[in-house]
Amino acid sequence: MIPSEKIGWKSAAALVLANMIGTGAFTTLGIQLELITNGWALLGLWLLGGIMALFGAFSYAELGVRLPQSGGEAHFLGKIYHPFLGFVSGWVSLSVGFAAAIALSAMAVGAYLERMTGLTSLTVAVASIVLLSVAHSVSIKSSSRLQNGLTLIKLVLVTGMAIAGVLLPASPSSVVDWSLAGLPQIWSPGAAVALISVFYAYSGWNAAAYIVEEIDQPARNLPRALIGGSVIVTLIFLVLQFAFLRQAGPEALTGQIEVGQIAATAMFGPETGMAISSIVGVLLLAGISAMIWVGPRVVNAMGSNHPIWEQFARKNKKGIPLRAIWLQSGISLFLVLTASFERVLLYSGFVLQAFAFLAVLGLLLLRRRSGKRAAWQSPLYPVAQLFFLAFSLWSMGYLLVEHPVESGLGLLNVLAAAVAYWLDE
Repeated sequence: MIPSEKIGWKSAAALVLANMIGTGAFTTLGIQLELITNGWALLGLWLLGGIMALFGAFSYAELGVRLPQSGGEAHFLGKIYHPFLGFVSGWVSLSVGFAAAIALSAMAVGAYLERMTGLTSLTVAVASIVLLSVAHSVSIKSSSRLQNGLTLIKLVLVTGMAIAGVLLPASPSSVVDWSLAGLPQIWSPGAAVALISVFYAYSGWNAAAYIVEEIDQPARNLPRALIGGSVIVTLIFLVLQFAFLRQAGPEALTGQIEVGQIAATAMFGPETGMAISSIVGVLLLAGISAMIWVGPRVVNAMGSNHPIWEQFARKNKKGIPLRAIWLQSGISLFLVLTASFERVLLYSGFVLQAFAFLAVLGLLLLRRRSGKRAAWQSPLYPVAQLFFLAFSLWSMGYLLVEHPVESGLGLLNVLAAAVAYWLDE
């Protein structure tokens, strides 16, 4: 008999925080600066990303309460629309939502820890995926303890770094355009593309929705975890990106991945900055850990309905989907070994936003069909949902035009999922 271990809202919130505060916060600003040069426009994009995450959290919390089963979009879309969309969403969640995100995080960890370890960035990236997959193959309780500890340390470090960046004197070489005249850049085509990387930085706001069945009293604890996590992270991200801009400046950051390392060096000098950036690299492992924990639950949710996933969905005696963990890790390792950071970012961002769009739209359809009140309902309904849908369309449309190759690769992945569904029938 499989043990029924449950986690409370604190562990669920820690999962959300660990998923959100990760690679994107310490890497994507350099990419955004290639498209947007005004400081207020950049912070405006990060604020918009936080509002999107919060409104998405409103929607997913209600979806999780109305459809209380683990699996996230794979479960939601299969129930609301058709099993086909649930299958495709699960395929995308596994191959893009988690595997690609783990690959991106591992690449960032490799870039941050290369000097400290003396190993190549590729070796560090591969080792981080393998070792954390082993750690999450033990038990749900050990996964929870590992995640809570890593998240607490990460929160302390990130908050401290953000506050230091605001309070310490700015570097003389840091010249940022803070003029209000540049604020309209937020509506430019470049901003729409940059917004995809902002959305990626905020990805993880829906993490707890993937493990609904492992949360105690989900109608009470799921909304607390999703909404509380999104609000806390939005505040941290705004201060952190302001601190990076203020301390390092666009000239040093533009086009760079190791944004946190550059800012830490500007704040504390080369030696201390290197030590702090090494700690940042270690703590990015918390994000990888969270995704390795959550992602396989999607495969588990799909296994009961689709024979192609049944073998991977099986749990061991301790209730762990061991095969799914290593399937996901295998895909992540493949991406680490074959693709660049920015290409994986744009490829994954487009597809993930598309399925989040369908899930939020699904809440509108679900309410219309049901007509019943849920145990917990989204605040600001339907304004929050329409806002999320409108900005998702705006961003995806520009990305499709500006980066057709990466968008096309994402759509090819969806096509592969459709073929797999047909073969599975």
